[in-house]
Amino acid sequence: MEKSRQFIESLGFPSSDLNDLPTSTKTFPDGAQYRVEIPSVEGPASFEAVVEACKQYDVYIQRISQGSGIMLLTDEDLNGMAEIGRRENLEVSLFVGPRGTFDITPMRLASAGQIQGLRVQGMDQLVYSLEDIKRACRAGIRSILVADEGLVWLVNEAKKSGELPSDLVVKISVQIAQSNPVSIKLMEQIGADTYNVPTDLTLAKLAAIRKVIDIPIDIYIEVPDDVGGYIRHYDIPEIIRVAAPVYIKFGLRNSPNIYPSGTHLESTSIALCKERVRRARIGLDMIKRYAPHLKTSEKGAAGLGVPAEADDKWM
Repeated sequence: MEKSRQFIESLGFPSSDLNDLPTSTKTFPDGAQYRVEIPSVEGPASFEAVVEACKQYDVYIQRISQGSGIMLLTDEDLNGMAEIGRRENLEVSLFVGPRGTFDITPMRLASAGQIQGLRVQGMDQLVYSLEDIKRACRAGIRSILVADEGLVWLVNEAKKSGELPSDLVVKISVQIAQSNPVSIKLMEQIGADTYNVPTDLTLAKLAAIRKVIDIPIDIYIEVPDDVGGYIRHYDIPEIIRVAAPVYIKFGLRNSPNIYPSGTHLESTSIALCKERVRRARIGLDMIKRYAPHLKTSEKGAAGLGVPAEADDKWM
């Protein structure tokens, strides 16, 4: 075992989880250690509800994300999401549309089907995914949520070639599920700009991941039931200390999975969004109470995928 550990260390990786929990010296470009994300914001009405709830609870966020997919937003919805993001100077991260769970395969219903996750199936879906991204970029969106390694690489090549905006933020979904430093380093190398780790990682595992990657880590503080159901508010100061820069995400336990959402679920989506912001207030109070020295970003800070003006260049 010692020889294996030495070999791994020679490649620049820690040979064990970092149980000593070293303090991360890495930050966002503006020197901040953490930012706040409200996930599952499924349309303009839900987005406006988040904005109002942030005012009500005095919560300062930098990013919202959506899970139903770009392809299930009308042009009016898509333009509305981009406009609110510009107005509020917030990153708007939208999930790329077609993936395995949208396809006609029965694999996801099989007993071992969960291994498929939300990965893109076949070359046609890769083409559809690029079309989904281009449509979002034409509306001004500058952050996408991806759950497929091949699509991450393809998007990175498209950014380098000018097929997609060079400032497009590629956010990796929790559903992709790589959970060790080597795997996540590979994701960084092929184009990930921010990585949502699995929800059940210990502080020691997070510290080991942080040692080898530079991109922000996204981590659920409160976790939806279908991806764990954990509530980790008291861990927040230590998560930020060992894993900075981090996006702390406030999902919601004991709530329905509404993906894919639409007008038939809009009132539910709005109610869930308001409660996520209230949960964020509880989490931010933990920081204020136990670690007030930790630094957060201002809205519109460097590196945020705040929507640009609409541009038909991205065809």
